[in-house]
Amino acid sequence: MLSELGDLIRLLSDLPAVIKTFGLFGVWTIVFVETGLFFGVLLPGNSMLFTAGVFASQGLFNIGVLTMGVFVCAVLGNNVGYATGHRFGRRLFTKEDSWFFHKKHLITAHNFYERHGKQTILMARFLPIIRTFGCIVAGIAEMNYRTFLIYNVGGGVVWGFGMPLLGYSLGNLIGEDIDKYLLPIILLIITTSCSTSLFHLYKEHRRNKSNY
Repeated sequence: MLSELGDLIRLLSDLPAVIKTFGLFGVWTIVFVETGLFFGVLLPGNSMLFTAGVFASQGLFNIGVLTMGVFVCAVLGNNVGYATGHRFGRRLFTKEDSWFFHKKHLITAHNFYERHGKQTILMARFLPIIRTFGCIVAGIAEMNYRTFLIYNVGGGVVWGFGMPLLGYSLGNLIGEDIDKYLLPIILLIITTSCSTSLFHLYKEHRRNKSNY
């Protein structure tokens, strides 16, 4: 987890440039990949959406088009993850680690799902790693699809609209000086997100030790 935090921090200097270069389709593609595909696990979803919202306040994007596209891609991405888990199921736990798949991430998300059930689909939107693997675990657990879809859409609304609108509102509030604060704010978002995941990982480690 600490090495992944370092990878995310290294992305900070490039994140605004990446968003400006690839535009809305780049943002939407990253959202889709991060919320449903194994190799999206290290993409900085929270900070990216916040930054895109800030750029929308500066006129680079239309905030309505941005948020609607994020919502659609987030819901579609989670559906792909659910279908992956539902189809391949327990075989994923025997899959060898590769450059884009680490079994420990799947196990972490599985343990989180065991504790929080269907609420995981909503909560995971804001948690790195669990955001990617939570929907896959829901498919493995054969969660009722209608229930999954309700929480998937709900999470897509809260995360897909909430994070960009937070950046948009702050960008409008601060104005042109937002560029001075953008990188520290992104760092804070990433640190907070990863710290939350670390906290859950630590709790799971303590729980496993107590069971032996």
